[in-house]
Amino acid sequence: MAKVAPDELITALDIGSSKVSAMIAQRVAGGELIVLGTGQRESRGVKRGYIADMGATEVAVREAVEQAERIAGLNIENVWVGFSAGGLVSDVASVEVDLGGHRVEQADIDALLQGARESIEPAGRMVLHAQPTLYTLDRVTGVRNPLGLHADRLGVHVHVVAVDGSPVRNLDLCVRSAHLEVKSIVAAPLATGMACLSDEERELGVALVELGAGITNVSLFAGGMLVGLTSIPVGAADITDDIASAFGTRRAQAERMKCFHGSANASPRDNHEMIDVAPISAEEDSGDGVRITRAQLISVIRLRLEHLMAEIRRALGELGFEGPVGRQVVLTGGGAELNGIADYAQAALGRSVRVGRPRRLTALPEAHSGPGFATLAGLAHYAASNPVDLRALPAPDQVVHRARGLGWITRVIRAFQANY
Repeated sequence: MAKVAPDELITALDIGSSKVSAMIAQRVAGGELIVLGTGQRESRGVKRGYIADMGATEVAVREAVEQAERIAGLNIENVWVGFSAGGLVSDVASVEVDLGGHRVEQADIDALLQGARESIEPAGRMVLHAQPTLYTLDRVTGVRNPLGLHADRLGVHVHVVAVDGSPVRNLDLCVRSAHLEVKSIVAAPLATGMACLSDEERELGVALVELGAGITNVSLFAGGMLVGLTSIPVGAADITDDIASAFGTRRAQAERMKCFHGSANASPRDNHEMIDVAPISAEEDSGDGVRITRAQLISVIRLRLEHLMAEIRRALGELGFEGPVGRQVVLTGGGAELNGIADYAQAALGRSVRVGRPRRLTALPEAHSGPGFATLAGLAHYAASNPVDLRALPAPDQVVHRARGLGWITRVIRAFQANY
């Protein structure tokens, strides 16, 4: 009989456009995360990251969690849920207070953070995260712990992630309808970055490109924090649909063709390798299917990839990811499992590219160790980090100075380059 989960357990839930996955992990002494159980079901009610069919999504959530519970031998009651749909916006609020040169005390930090809460301006959106990142002493950036240091002025950068409220409320309702308590809804790029980026990459500057089934999230990290993000309504499922349409087959067959025979790169021998394509109609399923060359399949894949990479280049440019700091890109998500995708992206983007996979999880099953499960793993890491959220603080009167627009991203990158 399943036992009730103890307090140190973390359950992550990733509701994507192609799959719903769950993970139960235990945090032990020293911060290690041990995976106790995982579950996965096909996602039938999610389109482009948004809940489109509440009932179908609820069933998938329930079954994925129940599978993880059976493997772990535990009953869980609450989950950390990832939000990967579009509409996410990231900004930074900067707050400073005058100290008059005395040593920084905990009361000064508390007052600063309380004032930072007032600097949050969601402009009608729902705030998912409002987290203090790095402090400043007399405008010098990169201070992690100012306690005990002298300064005339003490400041802090607060990272804010906001989103349109309705999709988040739908996600929350769907999970609660499956009789689960929602501990927190976490922006997927924030979680994924914790799973597959190193601390040094996040400090120096890196772009994280999540190739999901229905949506591609492009996010920029610098100075140890997420500093910008945007979404592209194109994903790996669009490649599958292109294959199905081009060769007149079912989506399931097109997906198998993409996974087993597809590639982002072409070679001369592809013209000699033949692939059987099953017909789309059941009545025609009598062995009369067509045969195509692998080169034909790859040409369809590359046509969609060419369009997607153009959108990614545009997004990186708008985020200010250019120059010496705009060199490293990490691909993750289910679309990053396509054969040869890293080499193709490196040539298309003109940047160093690698595939990001989940890190620092003990006993993670091989089936869940690929880039398609980076967000799921990141949710567990995020929960284990005990994140501080300023929304829980009271809001006294405070004069704040807010950095506006995307121009600050380049300044942050340059500042951290100078200090590290």
